[in-house]
Amino acid sequence: MTGTAAYEPYTLYVFDLSYFSGKMQAYLRYKEIPHRTVDVSWRELASRIAPKTGLVEVPVVERADGVFLRDSTAMIEWFEQRYPHAPVLPEDPAARFVCRLLEDYADEGLWRPALYYRWAFDKDALLNARRFTEDFLSYPLTPKFVMRRMALRRQRQTYMQHDGVTAENRADVERHYHDELRDLEAIFRERPFLFGARPSFADFGYFASMFRHFSIDPTPARIMRDEAPAVYEWVARMWNARASKIGDAAWTPAPDGVPPGIEPLLARAARRYLPVLHANARAVADGQTRFDATIDGKTYPKLAAVRFQAWRRSVLQNALAEVSSPGLREVLARTGCLEMLEKDGVIDAKYPAGTLLPLSQPRSIGLADRIRMQLFGTPHHEEAGTAGH
Repeated sequence: MTGTAAYEPYTLYVFDLSYFSGKMQAYLRYKEIPHRTVDVSWRELASRIAPKTGLVEVPVVERADGVFLRDSTAMIEWFEQRYPHAPVLPEDPAARFVCRLLEDYADEGLWRPALYYRWAFDKDALLNARRFTEDFLSYPLTPKFVMRRMALRRQRQTYMQHDGVTAENRADVERHYHDELRDLEAIFRERPFLFGARPSFADFGYFASMFRHFSIDPTPARIMRDEAPAVYEWVARMWNARASKIGDAAWTPAPDGVPPGIEPLLARAARRYLPVLHANARAVADGQTRFDATIDGKTYPKLAAVRFQAWRRSVLQNALAEVSSPGLREVLARTGCLEMLEKDGVIDAKYPAGTLLPLSQPRSIGLADRIRMQLFGTPHHEEAGTAGH
């Protein structure tokens, strides 16, 4: 832990409904890194944290020296360098790449079904609109029922209409969740975590959606309990995992870097996620703000072109280029990942800020910006990246 003393302790800012907050909480809990956790309100984010990070988003970490860190994936990699005990990435280069690829897919690729199940059905939407307004977005002199109605309308518009969900493809979104549960269930019936007897980077990527969305929101939680009890058990196991208890538990041996049961997950990433990353990168390179994506034969119209996601694709491509493993390339080719990762080569992401992550860039925020952020948050297609990481 050399060099960490100047940064301890850490303050982790979260929101109890947040997709990525649970992921970061579980990681710090597992690694037993000294920190305190603070639940923040929307106004606190806009007034205090946004000037430090440029975004109204959680989770963020404040170091003891006042520097803020953001983006859960980048933060975990930053902490891994400084707290090398109980590493969450396998030593084998091929397995490390597969773990990174699955983390990226689970982290970003399950965002749509997680937010869909939260806001598509009245039972879930009304519950979460109430939680959102009472716990996070409360304003003096504004009736709570008005705030709930505004929140419900905003969230449905943002996470369904603006994320390409239509009457024609919503069954496809639901199928994605059912298929993911089926394949994860097969894995967790055989071993406690994705890559063996200890949590991996990929486990934390999956935990983002599986914890505060799929395992808690009424509709997807019931589906999980009925169809995938081993996944439901894994959620609790991840939340309660501690490095001091698990120790040096082994990774599952995998000559090509791919443990048993992982190939179906890679094949789904190749069909449902990597094509969107490619289409997004092409849109960014062409200067488009919106693009249509085709996923398993279904059209998802007018998705936001996000420079951050175009950059993440280049990160995966560069990571693959550093791995010399014919067996891994065979698996990636067989599952369709290799074709989508290599299509059109590395496309300019036009996102130089990515190389600075997880360090945040302070931003001067005027009164108009502050009001806009308090009312609408930070659009996920802005330069700073994807909101909510």
